[in-house]
Amino acid sequence: MTWLLIFFPAMVAGFVQGLTGFGAVIVMMTIFPFILPIAPAAGIAGLSMLASMVGLTYRYRHEFKLKRVVVPFIIYAAVATWSVHLSSVLDTHVMRVLLGCLLVALCLYFTLFKNAGDRKYPWYIAVCFMVISGFFNGLLGIGGPLMALYFLSLSTSIPEYTASIQGFFLIDAFYINSVRVANGILDVHDVPYILVGMIAAGIGTILAARVANKLDDQTFRKWIYRFIGLSGIYYLFF
Repeated sequence: MTWLLIFFPAMVAGFVQGLTGFGAVIVMMTIFPFILPIAPAAGIAGLSMLASMVGLTYRYRHEFKLKRVVVPFIIYAAVATWSVHLSSVLDTHVMRVLLGCLLVALCLYFTLFKNAGDRKYPWYIAVCFMVISGFFNGLLGIGGPLMALYFLSLSTSIPEYTASIQGFFLIDAFYINSVRVANGILDVHDVPYILVGMIAAGIGTILAARVANKLDDQTFRKWIYRFIGLSGIYYLFF
């Protein structure tokens, strides 16, 4: 039963992230904490997507722009490195509720104001996105929604967006999970879970690729905004 509770959430997570560019850890963390301690569960969830992120980044490598990713990652990683130590200090339930409120508000904003997703954010808003994302990534393993909005605002096509967000998360997966290993949060006993998760997530990502190829840019953006809203509702009530 434990292996099924790793495999099926990871497969669904691979499908979701393959379709929207983010959200895999959100999906897996609805189930993994029931069978694993929450801190290693976040690491296992993140590493389960490693093979899929490598595949997607390689597939869209010609659209990848390193300069677009470097500065956001430095800010994001600096905050995540600090916040990874705070899970034993902060009330994570309160933080999840605050994140949920923010994501629901963003979903409503982009749904009600149709052209909002086409504009680029001022630098200070972009920095806020990076700081908030890094904070919640270190604390709960969840840093995707706001970074998805950031990279979506800079992209002119689905491949360009996918290359940016998957390249960013690939670098992040190596970095933040190295921090988790160094702090003893992940160890060799977690490797079998990670391998099963990778296989399942890979299957989900392949299925998502078949669907994503049929979506136009505006439909793709709508799906991202909807999933951001659903993520926020989940954090508010679960």
